[in-house]
Amino acid sequence: MADVAKAASVSLQTVSNVINAPHLVRAGTRERVESVIAATGYRPLKAAQTLRTQRSHLIAVIIPEPGQWKGELHNAFLHALTRRAQKSGYRILLFTAVDDDEEIRAYDQLLSDYTLDAFVITGTHSADRRTSWLRRKRVPFVTFGRPWSAAGTHPWVDVDGAHGERAATEHLIAAGHRRIAFLGWPEDSDVGEDRKAGWEQACQAAGLPTDGLCARLEDDLAQGRAGCARLLEAADPPTAFVCVSDTVALGAWTEITARGLAPGLDVAVIGFDDSTAAAAVGLTSVAQPLDEVADACLVALDRLLSPGSGPGKRAARPRALLEPHLVIRSSAPSPEKRTS
Repeated sequence: MADVAKAASVSLQTVSNVINAPHLVRAGTRERVESVIAATGYRPLKAAQTLRTQRSHLIAVIIPEPGQWKGELHNAFLHALTRRAQKSGYRILLFTAVDDDEEIRAYDQLLSDYTLDAFVITGTHSADRRTSWLRRKRVPFVTFGRPWSAAGTHPWVDVDGAHGERAATEHLIAAGHRRIAFLGWPEDSDVGEDRKAGWEQACQAAGLPTDGLCARLEDDLAQGRAGCARLLEAADPPTAFVCVSDTVALGAWTEITARGLAPGLDVAVIGFDDSTAAAAVGLTSVAQPLDEVADACLVALDRLLSPGSGPGKRAARPRALLEPHLVIRSSAPSPEKRTS
C-alpha cells in the first residue's frame, strides 16, 4: 500500500479509501490511484483487513447429506450463491450435518474456529431450532425458506410454491382439464402444504372438484407411480396431475406410459423444480428462480452486516417471496398445441 501511495503521490489513507470507501475520494484522485493499483498488481491482504474490520467476508452454508434435501436443487442454489458472493467480495464456507442438532453443533464449532460474518440456512421448517439458536447467539443469518410460524422474525428469502402450483393448475384448466389431481407430500411438510394450497385455490376458483383427487406420499419415484396408479383406477379418474416435485411427477410419468398412455395427450402431468431429468423427458415443470434467491440472500446479508444494523434492528429484517415460473413441455402442452 505504501508503494501505491508513493507512486500515486497520495497518502496511505487515500489508498485505503479508494479500496474500501471510494465514494470518499475525488474522481480524479481515485482514477489515479486505481491506475497505479492496476499497474502494480497490488491486492489488499485479507487477513490484515479481517483483523482491522472484524469482517472476514466468509458466509457458511451447509451441504445436506444425500436424501436430506433435493441434491440437484441445492447444488444449483449453492452454485448461484457462490458465483454472486464472489462478485460481492464474499466467500462461501461449506460444512455438512445430518440433522438440526448436528448442524447447531457445527455452528458452534465454526464460530469458534473462524471469523464468520454470517450463515445462510436452508430447508426451514416449523419450530426450527437452528434459527432460534443463532438469534440467541446474535449471529447474523438469512434463511432460504420461510419461518413457517408467526414467531419467525428473521430475514428470509423463499419461493412462492402456492403461486407455482396455482399457475400449473390454471394452465391445465385452460387446456380443458376438469379433473385435476394433486400428488403431494405428507401433511407435516410445510412446503408441501404450501404447494397443495395453490392447486386447491385454482380448482376452487374454477369450480372444479378436489375431493378424492389428492394423494399424499414421500418424495420417491416409486411412491409417485403408486399414487398415480391409485387415482387412475378410480371410477372417475383424473385427466391431469399436478405434482409437488419432479421426482413424484416422474413416478406418475412412469405409470402413465406403462399403461400405454401418452403424457400430455392422454393424461397431463406437471412437476416442480424443473430438474435436468424433467427437461430430458419433456416434463412440464415449475422452475424456481434460484439466481434471484441467491441475489436476495446476499442483499439481506448486506443489510444485516452494514454499519448500524444488527439482530435487534427491525430495518435489518428483509423478506422476499419470489415467484417461480412454468416451463411448458410435452407432458402438459399449451392449449393450442393440445387441440391441434
